[in-house]
Amino acid sequence: MRLSRFFIDAPLSLGEHELPEAQAHYIARVLRMAEGDALQVFDGSGMEFRGTLVEAGKKRVRVRLDESFAGQDESPLQIHLGQGLSRGERMDWAIQKATELGVAEITPIFSERCEVRLKDERADKRLLHWRQVAISACEQCGRSRVPVIHPPLLLADWIKQSTADLKLVLHPVAAPLESHAKPGTLAFLIGPEGGLSDAEVEQAQGAGFLPARLGPRVLRTETAPVVALAVAQQLWGDF
Repeated sequence: MRLSRFFIDAPLSLGEHELPEAQAHYIARVLRMAEGDALQVFDGSGMEFRGTLVEAGKKRVRVRLDESFAGQDESPLQIHLGQGLSRGERMDWAIQKATELGVAEITPIFSERCEVRLKDERADKRLLHWRQVAISACEQCGRSRVPVIHPPLLLADWIKQSTADLKLVLHPVAAPLESHAKPGTLAFLIGPEGGLSDAEVEQAQGAGFLPARLGPRVLRTETAPVVALAVAQQLWGDF
């Protein structure tokens, strides 16, 4: 039987642990798990732990971890996704699916045609929300490490910072992904709902990004990372 699996945002080891408030509330009050129930937890270190609830009260939840083992291997291809900011569920979808497809890092990108504006407190809340989306995706798909979700950056700043072996910007008129040699690290730049402007594509190319296409059809901003990451993992990763 598959155990319920949870991310715990605290270092774990064998023995008894009191769970952080957020996870404790979810396990005891939302899922209504009880003392004696078995579960599996991970802390993002790459290790997994199996154990049993020894206390599941309203004020605290404690777990006894009896077994530890190495978690799921990460893809040998380290991918950093620069995803143009889109509205609401589209951005959540992109982050969720990118996590399931093994991305290592995600940076939301402000670009010319971006319709989303985030400032100060709202930006902090969205970043926490996106991280939770990635955590939930890891809990579901079996990943033992949570991808890094960086604060949003301007396009110009992100492309300057990228040090990947292969840097690609999606463009409908370009060579397909398989025309490139296998990299160890890969950066993908994907535009927002309105796409990247010609000037932005040229700016990215000036920073070392090569144009690449995914086929004859124009893909939505939330579809493009799914297809791009799946193809990259098939060519050079662990698919």
